[in-house]
Amino acid sequence: MLHESTQQVLAELLQHPALAASSAQSEWLQAAPRVLATSDFVADLCLAQPQILAGLIDSGRLQAAEDAPTLNARIRTTLADLKDEADLRQALRGLRQREMLRIAWRDLAGWADLDETLTALSTLADACIDVALAYLHRWQVEQLGQPRDAQGQPVELVVLGMGKLGGNELNFSSDVDLMFAFERAGVCDGPRALDNEEFFLRLARRLIGVLDEADANGRVFRVDVRLRPFGTSGPLAVSFDAMEDYYQNHGRDWERYALIKARPVAGDVAAGERLLALLRPFVFRRYLDFGAIDALRAMKALIVDQVRRERLDDHVKLGAGGIREVEFIGQVHQLIRGGREPDLRCRGIRRVLRLLGERGQLPQSAVDELLDAYTFLRRIENRLQMWQDRQTHQVPTDPLDRARLALAMGYPDWESCGAALDAWRDRVHRHFQSLLGDSQDAPPAQPLWPDRLDQPGAEAELAALGYTDPAQALAHLTALRDGRACRVASPTARQRLTALLPGLLRAAGGTTHPELTLGRLCTLLEAVATRSVYLAMLVEHPAAQEHLARLMGASAWITDWITTHPVVLDELLDARTLYQPQHAPDIELALDQVLSGVAADDLETAMNALREHRHAAALHVAAAEIGGLLDPAEPPQALTELAEVLLRRALLLARAQLEHRHGRPRDATDPGREAPLLVIGYGRLGSAELGYESDLDLVFLHDGAGGNSDGPAPLANETWFARVVQRLTHILTTRTPAGRLYEIDVRLRPSGNAGPLVTTLGGFEAYQLSEAWTWEHQALVRARPVAGDTDLGAAFEAVRQRVLCQPRDPAKLLGEIADMRARIRQEKPLPKDGFDLKLSPGGRVDVEFIAQYLVLAHSHAHPQLAVPRGSAQILALAESLQLLEAGVGQALAAAFVELCAIERQQTLSGAGGVIETERAAPLTQTVRDAWEQMFGA
Repeated sequence: MLHESTQQVLAELLQHPALAASSAQSEWLQAAPRVLATSDFVADLCLAQPQILAGLIDSGRLQAAEDAPTLNARIRTTLADLKDEADLRQALRGLRQREMLRIAWRDLAGWADLDETLTALSTLADACIDVALAYLHRWQVEQLGQPRDAQGQPVELVVLGMGKLGGNELNFSSDVDLMFAFERAGVCDGPRALDNEEFFLRLARRLIGVLDEADANGRVFRVDVRLRPFGTSGPLAVSFDAMEDYYQNHGRDWERYALIKARPVAGDVAAGERLLALLRPFVFRRYLDFGAIDALRAMKALIVDQVRRERLDDHVKLGAGGIREVEFIGQVHQLIRGGREPDLRCRGIRRVLRLLGERGQLPQSAVDELLDAYTFLRRIENRLQMWQDRQTHQVPTDPLDRARLALAMGYPDWESCGAALDAWRDRVHRHFQSLLGDSQDAPPAQPLWPDRLDQPGAEAELAALGYTDPAQALAHLTALRDGRACRVASPTARQRLTALLPGLLRAAGGTTHPELTLGRLCTLLEAVATRSVYLAMLVEHPAAQEHLARLMGASAWITDWITTHPVVLDELLDARTLYQPQHAPDIELALDQVLSGVAADDLETAMNALREHRHAAALHVAAAEIGGLLDPAEPPQALTELAEVLLRRALLLARAQLEHRHGRPRDATDPGREAPLLVIGYGRLGSAELGYESDLDLVFLHDGAGGNSDGPAPLANETWFARVVQRLTHILTTRTPAGRLYEIDVRLRPSGNAGPLVTTLGGFEAYQLSEAWTWEHQALVRARPVAGDTDLGAAFEAVRQRVLCQPRDPAKLLGEIADMRARIRQEKPLPKDGFDLKLSPGGRVDVEFIAQYLVLAHSHAHPQLAVPRGSAQILALAESLQLLEAGVGQALAAAFVELCAIERQQTLSGAGGVIETERAAPLTQTVRDAWEQMFGA
């Protein structure tokens, strides 16, 4: 320490009258020895200007925490009514001394946690920059005129805070990284008609001078402007158009990392947000951008080289396991996923890590370790800098200095403090190395792809990998190499493909049908060769290559699904969840997370999010079914849950669009009551028996005839409901870059295509009781509410029960159902060879018709028979009610479940809905016998 002893410093301070009077406040006095022993900055400032400390003590500010708004207001009050630039410079430096003394004292005394310290430092910088700019702008406008655009509208400077300032994580003696921009070109309205660029160039220079130039009271903040476009060779202030053009045409990977934390901190903040929105596509790609890991490796290599050259091994920011590695871990996930998950675009690293843990993208144990390590390292960083108010990150080597750092960190000696530091850095570096993965290893010296495909020995190498027909495998690879996609692919894509193929060749060679698997993989690679981010993802995750080969080798449907929707490749990364279908609560939670950051008017992004989730969730079901991990009844239930959740979300989106302008529909007799809408699922959606490619059969009901909506542009309720359904149809069926959500069929509504799109419940009931055909009552057996108002859903259930429980003539009913069955066969002829799982005698439709007949014929006597929707459940219940002979209902139910399972297997294998007659015979004999006994031959 520069002073003989802490006690001497404290004794000298207490000789000052103001501090002597404050000595009765023992709290500051008790903390003083530790604070003064660990900070020459605090000691020197207190000795030179003891009135600053006295003022903080007397006001109570030293002892009390202040939130950011309170501190911000206090700073702006302090800086009010300044006369000129000299006055501004003096006021800013005096303010900095006071606030930095307060921040350092509270931190070193142990009264402030890391959040308080970082927030106070960032708030101080924000307010100083913004107030200084406001004064300088006003004074310069008085001199040179107001900058205006071509339409005469005023234009202001935008100051972007980068790095830790942008992330509200500023350290004690940090630089402030700034960029300057203005929204539109033009000229000033002053005497010289100065152009806007020159005006803002001068203004930025003045602001830098006010903040950065040192005088007897020091400086406010060192300012670093090297992060701007073209670095030190670029203009200091640029227009939005020029900035957008730069990042679109010249932007580099490290600049994407830098812009993650960019934040408007001064000037026209609203314009600054518009600028960041313009730059967002450069920073956050719309796809999963695993190419960010390659960029991270390159950046880290430069840092490692710098550490080695400058001997910075004990650098707590740049050294192995330092602060920068924690930030890189979070930021690389932000760049990978931020285009699809808007809330990952947040700026603070700790919030990012917590989000990654909540979503399972980092193990929670890793998140906890990284958060604790980050807190420890940032406290070390701040206390190193609080020592002399100097920007340093280097752990001292002098024993006394180390002892002071240990005291500042709350350790009894350097040995224990240094051991803790080493342990935290080791943990961080281990997690960082895990992120970089094994793909840093050099690829094989002579990979088979692409140059050696035509050389002798290629087939032998493939045979050694397990290919039984290496010539066929070689033909697949040659076709991929010579195909158009690979020919036009970028050099980066070709490099990634070269790195990827050895692993894929090994994975495919280990499957049951290696040539088939390789052919399917080549189809996928052809589809994504020009979108090399997917290749990067697979290169980074060798385990995902194994899952991909296994699934595509087993299923043509999965091959087509992934090839059409390559975004689902992300699902291969976590084997713990890949083979686990999601259920409704998990789907709801995932959609909450994805949609929480989507702007209310950004329908396309929301639609893409729904589609991408459907693609991913369906892959989970298919993977689990192929892996034999599900009972036969589980896949249709999982696919139905998925469809219901997506349907409910789509309805919310459709309503939100309409409610914004037209309000909500109101009951004609009770305006305080909202008129309800209900979505009814028919067919396999209603019976919870969806397959992988099922359409959604939907009917829409409302209970709001005669009313109007309550918005600024009211609509008749009937019109409001019709428009909501039209918007819902658009959301579900429109093909976007992410594909289509579902095909829907609305022809089962009353009067079919001739009827209105949305019907009142009363009209629906009247139609069902007096006009509906028998086949429409058959369809009603499987109908149930799937979205919309629950009270209207209960009313629908009562109507459905009344309709289904009407007495019917059994003979007439048998004839009408048999006639419908015959008509279906006439419209869709059966295959000459083989058994159609859906339509052939003894197939799935026969079982459904038997179940529907039992409901319509017997529900008047057994109302409970009208409750279940699924055919298997109806048949089992009918047997228990002795409406079928003992064992027949259970046998029919088992046959139905197995037929549906085979149908899904055929879909997954790409084999179609027809199987060998011999394979079907044992399964369908029970169905044929029951049909003949009930309906005749």
